[in-house]
Amino acid sequence: MHLAIRSQGDPTKLTADVRRAVESVDPNQPVTDVRAMDGYIAIAVAQKRLNMSLLAFFGIVAGMLASIGIYSVMGYAVEQRTHEIGIRMALGAQQTDVVRMIVRDGMKLAALGLGMGLIGSLIAMKYLESQLYGIKARDPLTYISVAVVLALVAFTACYVPALRATRVDPLTALHHE
Repeated sequence: MHLAIRSQGDPTKLTADVRRAVESVDPNQPVTDVRAMDGYIAIAVAQKRLNMSLLAFFGIVAGMLASIGIYSVMGYAVEQRTHEIGIRMALGAQQTDVVRMIVRDGMKLAALGLGMGLIGSLIAMKYLESQLYGIKARDPLTYISVAVVLALVAFTACYVPALRATRVDPLTALHHE
């Protein structure tokens, strides 16, 4: 049998009074496991909270790996074009034009990836919807913030290697060809 008591202030301070009241009705009835309702609720949602914490942790790790992957792929792609960039600069291309070209090409790929990721996440949300607490499955703020972070990572992954590539000596690039 369970007994719930609503009180003002800390309910655990009433434990002795509740025991006396129960003993006055039935002295053989034990009063055990006295807790505030918050404690019972915490026990009831502990497993789901653990699952969501693990999901959040692995989501953050996946985001970091995605960021490293985007940066690595873009850096490699720019590295492969270093000689082309050197030739362009030897023929008179400005550093800003070359950087803009590389960033534009990289951001096209990033936009394609973000679009595919958005579609994939909307599909996956059907299956994860029952596990969410405090946010809706199609929370626009979450989608927008993740897309912005990944777009910034992609921009940085394009911009930094492009700047590095524009510092290549054009004569060295021409000599290599």
